[in-house]
Amino acid sequence: MLEKHSESEVHVEKVEQGPASSIAFGLERIGLIAVRAPIVSCIVLLVLIVGAVFGIHRIKIDDSLSQLFRSNTREFRQYEEVTKKFPAEEFDVLVVVEGKTLLARNNLEKLRDFVTDLQLVEGTRGLVSLFSARQAPAPGKLPAALFPSELPEGAAYDKFIETVKNNEIIRGKLLSEDGTLALIVLSLDPEVVASNKLTKTVGDIRALMKEDLGDTGLNVQLSGVPVMQLEIRNAVERDGLTYNILGILAGCVIAIIFFRKISFMVAAAFPPMIAILLALGALGWANFNLNMFLNVMTPLIMVISFSDSMQLTFAARDRLIAGQDKFTAFKNAVLVVGPACVLTHGTAGISFIALQFSDSDLIRKFGEAGLAATIIALVAVLSLVPVFGVLLVRNEKVFATKFQSADAGVQALRNFCYWIAVRMVGRPGLFSLIAVLFVAGLGVIYANLEPRYRLADQVPDKRQAVAASDRLDAKLTGANPVNVLIQFPKGESLYSPETLQTIADVHATVEKTAGVGNVWSVETLRRWLAEKAGSADVATLKEYVSVIPEHLVRRFIDAEQDAVVVAGRVPDKDSSQLLPIVDKLDSELDAVRKKHPGYEVAVTGLAAIAARNSAGMIEKLNRGLTVEFALVAIFIGLAFRSWVVMLACILPGIFPVVMSGTVLWAMGEGLQFASVVALTVSFGLGLSATIHFLNRLRLESKPGVGSALAVERATVLVGPALILTTLVLACGLVVTVFSDLPSLRLFGWLSAFSMVMALVADLFILRPTAMWLINLHARLQGPDKPAI
Repeated sequence: MLEKHSESEVHVEKVEQGPASSIAFGLERIGLIAVRAPIVSCIVLLVLIVGAVFGIHRIKIDDSLSQLFRSNTREFRQYEEVTKKFPAEEFDVLVVVEGKTLLARNNLEKLRDFVTDLQLVEGTRGLVSLFSARQAPAPGKLPAALFPSELPEGAAYDKFIETVKNNEIIRGKLLSEDGTLALIVLSLDPEVVASNKLTKTVGDIRALMKEDLGDTGLNVQLSGVPVMQLEIRNAVERDGLTYNILGILAGCVIAIIFFRKISFMVAAAFPPMIAILLALGALGWANFNLNMFLNVMTPLIMVISFSDSMQLTFAARDRLIAGQDKFTAFKNAVLVVGPACVLTHGTAGISFIALQFSDSDLIRKFGEAGLAATIIALVAVLSLVPVFGVLLVRNEKVFATKFQSADAGVQALRNFCYWIAVRMVGRPGLFSLIAVLFVAGLGVIYANLEPRYRLADQVPDKRQAVAASDRLDAKLTGANPVNVLIQFPKGESLYSPETLQTIADVHATVEKTAGVGNVWSVETLRRWLAEKAGSADVATLKEYVSVIPEHLVRRFIDAEQDAVVVAGRVPDKDSSQLLPIVDKLDSELDAVRKKHPGYEVAVTGLAAIAARNSAGMIEKLNRGLTVEFALVAIFIGLAFRSWVVMLACILPGIFPVVMSGTVLWAMGEGLQFASVVALTVSFGLGLSATIHFLNRLRLESKPGVGSALAVERATVLVGPALILTTLVLACGLVVTVFSDLPSLRLFGWLSAFSMVMALVADLFILRPTAMWLINLHARLQGPDKPAI
């Protein structure tokens, strides 16, 4: 029964010229330029590949933790100003030492030796630890170190440890209340953090950890911005290699299984690989930096280009089996399938353009890179598939004879597609109603998804940094800084009574705010001097500030002494939990602002920026996705010049998005940056199957051919390629599950799931919906006017 649906008997000779008007406005003919001179085209391609290789070497990695929130907003500019004036936190390595025997005499001795050795690590500017604490100063003398050169023994040691645990400077800040966790803050040279030297420096620190504390039974881990940046940098480099290898292997394996000829595998799989190379090279020459989002550009290019290369190869293969020579077969494949390829890349381009409405520079750059990669992939696929086909395919007549009688794999897929098509067109009205109700129900669930963001999601969670931060959250109120910037009015100095009182009021407010701990500022030193030295006068404060190492002073006082920071820390919670803390702190500081007019008091820090901006940015991206639904539907409808097509593509386009959102809801997840970007991009890419089917349906809808038969024919002809490409695309995206970055894992599996759901929508929603709309059009306009 299916034999009548083979390409050779579906009026191939009438379809080759296609309709008088192209849905791509003739842009598909770009693919015919290279095939006219295939050898010359290959030489040009070789030159471009060499240039692309040099371009790839120019790509740098952006490992900044603040990259998602980089924008031209007042809050981010203020955050950047604070990090420039008080750069310590950007260059601090946090060494977390934990164990029940931490304060045992032998372990404490070894810990002190470890701290001493850390100061000798190349690239270290200084450090702060519990050994930095001082005793109460004697009148007129600088205070002695809290820890004597020779630790006491016996009962005297136990008494000494109680003194250490109760020291106001280190308790709850550098040493946990129970004495089982110590924090060592190691300040690195900014040049080291920004260069490849960071790898060696962190490696040296880890070597000392093993050498000095390896036999103590203590657990030692590293965290802090430099360590997180290094782990991100390593993960991005490692992931890029993984995605390239596994994505390419998936495409090649599936292509060779079904085509069973090396030449067709090359024609289908090599153009996407070359598109990846050319696109990454172009991004390198355009000075794009590789980051957590651009790192998925490789599988995305594979997704964009492989679908169309498979469609072109399938179409040419069917024409070869029908008896055409290779030049004619690949030329007609470009003319017939090419318009749909142009349109699929157009919808993907709209998805990337939609990302330009984000407030995040990172996401906008991702959109720009994706748009450029989409254009490169389109030209590469349209040009290279016919070039490789013409150069590599041999003995067309032998091939046609062989596969006319033995094409089991593809025929099995055709049988499956035909089985679905017959059932879907049997009762199109009923199935369309069910689809509308089902998608509407999923849409209600999707609408209830809440924005989610955690800083830890941007850092490899299989490494030490996140684990160490979790311990700081548990024992020292958190690892993420929240700073309050105080800028003085003109005429006021650091040591003026009004300034010192302002700092004291802000410090007290931060301390009283629930959820904020480990508060440090100039006021910390003032209080200690008042309690231990019995003097809080300005002269004494100036004297102590002058003898403190420069890198420590710059943590709280800027070089011009016209601004200070009161630094606190919060745990790494979801932004929805941190936002009330930040808002409450900002609200309570209003009293300080009124009491001290002229002093600018602002809550800043990466945690504060994330808490304030992440939800709004995610919601804006989500609203942009809704707008994208309408824009893409109108774009496709205009291209086909048909309101039937415009309406037919809406439900299949929305279904993968709302279905993926429902899965997130069922897992207890919300909308994160990675998930909403994945859904935005997947929506455009998922419409590839829809467009290829509608394009084929347009070609099959001819006078004398019933709408049901046209749908069945279109399904049988494009269905196998759609199923195979979905498998390849899902495999190409799901390789991101090997990433250490939680955001990339989420992006990968969610995108892969969306692609599979797009195929489900194409097979079970698009067919009956299109059939019902075609019948409706016939009743309204008459059977003589084509619906598509």
